[in-house]
Amino acid sequence: MTDLQAAALSARHNHVFLGPDHARAERRTWAVIWLCAAMMVAEIAGGAMFGSLALIADGLHMSTHAGALLLAALAYTYARRHANDDSFTFGTGKFGDLAGYTSAIILAMIALLIAYEAIERFLNPVPISFREAIPIAVLGLAVNVASAWLLSGGHDHGHSHGHHHGPGHGHGHSHDHANHDHDEESFAVGDGDDRLTVAVFEDGVPPRFRITTDAGALPDAAALTIETVRPDGARQLFAFENRGGYLESRDDIPEPHAFTARVRWRIAGRDHDHAIAFAEHDHGGGAHHRDNNMRAALVHVIADAAVSVLVILGLVLARAFGWLWMDPLAGLVGALVIANWSYGLVRDTGSILLDRTADRQIADKVRRTIEADGDELTDLHLWRLGPGHLGAIVSIMTATMRDGDYYRGRLARFADLSHVTIEVRHPPAARAA
Repeated sequence: MTDLQAAALSARHNHVFLGPDHARAERRTWAVIWLCAAMMVAEIAGGAMFGSLALIADGLHMSTHAGALLLAALAYTYARRHANDDSFTFGTGKFGDLAGYTSAIILAMIALLIAYEAIERFLNPVPISFREAIPIAVLGLAVNVASAWLLSGGHDHGHSHGHHHGPGHGHGHSHDHANHDHDEESFAVGDGDDRLTVAVFEDGVPPRFRITTDAGALPDAAALTIETVRPDGARQLFAFENRGGYLESRDDIPEPHAFTARVRWRIAGRDHDHAIAFAEHDHGGGAHHRDNNMRAALVHVIADAAVSVLVILGLVLARAFGWLWMDPLAGLVGALVIANWSYGLVRDTGSILLDRTADRQIADKVRRTIEADGDELTDLHLWRLGPGHLGAIVSIMTATMRDGDYYRGRLARFADLSHVTIEVRHPPAARAA
């Protein structure tokens, strides 16, 4: 193999853009399908044995429920099996969004059918067999609750939004904690006149450390350093400059902002050493991490559970007070709820399938990162490739002789940028030089 071939092989892109929870989500969805299938067989068999038309009807309804979930499960399976298929230009990460979009259309049709049936019942009331209808509705609710639990069970939806303070060890004054300030990425360290506030500042600029104080004077910039240690052991040392009223790190902080920061400074002849644990936050721009396939499956079972609750309420009131109109009213309310959820799914998944800009916050940060050194970002395309994966095409105009590798290094701080294509252009004057 030649050096050129080896370099080309190492530069080849990986196009597997599946979500981090893909395999577990696939297993959970299949488990719910088996639960619904078993319930369907039991209801239809029981209805045939005991002559209950209502039980058979609910069993058939359960079959449509299982069918909708089957769409989600097949999308997971297909995306996994074809993840390395080169015929998919940007991988199979969007199969979940396609399945979610299709499920949303099915939900909209179900909402229309329920609304039609409710209006028909308003106009032409029919007798209700409360003895059979109420237990079946309760049974349906139990199955839906179990399905929702299985689909979401074991999935970590939580994100660390607190900062855990690491042990400090240093010279002179040493503390094992840092007091958390009101800003979620800001910490107070030290005490008395030596108290400092350490923050990650990125309002309109690339993220950098800022040091302020509301106590005594700021330490000399040359006497302060911050060393970050990431979970993989990578270390980075930050030096500071005085900006007039605060100290700011000379270098940008790469993302993700999950690391231990050891702050060392000297002031009034005293040495200080504090450890701070920073955790990565989702500041409202994490929609591109959603698994819309699982979201659609959950919407199916939760919508069915909501309708079951409304149906039970309507049947109980109709039986207690003779309000037969409560049953179709409950169905109409359920149809509106399902239609609203369906609209949200269609809007979000449709935007992804049409490659709408996936995250405005990241797009703005990419622009600031590129233009921080005087270059011009002339074109930017940012779209979702799969849950937690973004693709980007970046066109840059620069008067310097920087190449694509330089900008690729600048953008390496964005962990979600899984596939980046960079075009570097130079004005005629720079090319002539």
